[in-house]
Amino acid sequence: MPLFSATIAPAERKPPLFLFGFSRWKTYLRDWFPGNEVIFGCVNAWPLEFDLYWKRRILRDPRTEVLAWQYKGPPRLKEFCARHGIPFHYVEDGFLRSVALGALRVPPLSLAFDVQDMYFNAEGPTDLEDILRTYDFENDFALMQRARTARQQLLASRLSKYNSGHSLDIASVYGEKTRKRVLVIGQVERDASIAYGCSMKITNNDLVRLARQENPEAQLIYKPHPEVLKGTAEARSNPEVVRDIAMILEQDISLADALDTVDHVYTITSLSGFEALLRGITVTTVGCPFYSGWGLTDDRQPNPRRGRNLSIDEVFAAAYILYAKYLDPITKTPIEIEQALDVLARMRAEQMAA
Repeated sequence: MPLFSATIAPAERKPPLFLFGFSRWKTYLRDWFPGNEVIFGCVNAWPLEFDLYWKRRILRDPRTEVLAWQYKGPPRLKEFCARHGIPFHYVEDGFLRSVALGALRVPPLSLAFDVQDMYFNAEGPTDLEDILRTYDFENDFALMQRARTARQQLLASRLSKYNSGHSLDIASVYGEKTRKRVLVIGQVERDASIAYGCSMKITNNDLVRLARQENPEAQLIYKPHPEVLKGTAEARSNPEVVRDIAMILEQDISLADALDTVDHVYTITSLSGFEALLRGITVTTVGCPFYSGWGLTDDRQPNPRRGRNLSIDEVFAAAYILYAKYLDPITKTPIEIEQALDVLARMRAEQMAA
């Protein structure tokens, strides 16, 4: 499926692109696919509705393509598309998203499309995992130069996936550094990346306790997820319960600042763990995020499909350059990561100046 269809003559009917499981506010998808007639299908529909109505609509045009937001489409949607030769992709936010949280209905700058599965699902192969497992990074000199340059641009700009956090002098929060500093990254505990990327039952509080058990003399800091801090997501484990063993960050501090002076990060499956790796920080992953299993992380959940050692720039190149797609929110045209970083930095500066 072409991820960005070419614009076609107005007189010709555009090929249909059906979106299943997408919230109705995600009309920005029309900007990503100007060459398609974007049709919002059902969200959490009964199988009978899909069988009686949507299947017929999908089959009317042989040019039809289908997207599903995570696993929120009808059951067996992927199998139905495969049976009829219909191009199908899963969709999720990319790794450089926006200057505000997705829960606040801010359109993303980046999206990830995957034919096989969601990139955070460790139970089976994905397009991203296949790139990491098989791509000849060593002989793609241009790609690796881009990766090194873009990674340095990302670090210099202090950007992250979400950029809603306040920037400050972290010493005013952490205090003087006198011992090893360990940061625990909290996640939204109902998040699909935990459900499909971690084989054991674990809460954020459990993760804090593990970090304390393994680092009894360290300064331990717990950073709850921004959506939890802002009240847009439920905290299933109360941070107050672990206040006796860790400092709890109570404001949404930017990830770049939170990682400053940190020696070790603990996470279940959060992308923040990869952003810590980009800064040379030791990372323990309890689950199996896309960046674990390649020789970079302290892995607590092994993955037999991942037996290759990769450099941080190779993993960055795979995820941020080869896999994720970017769209300029002003011009509505596809861009590359270098331009995306410039756009995101400008948007953050404008937000801070407002």
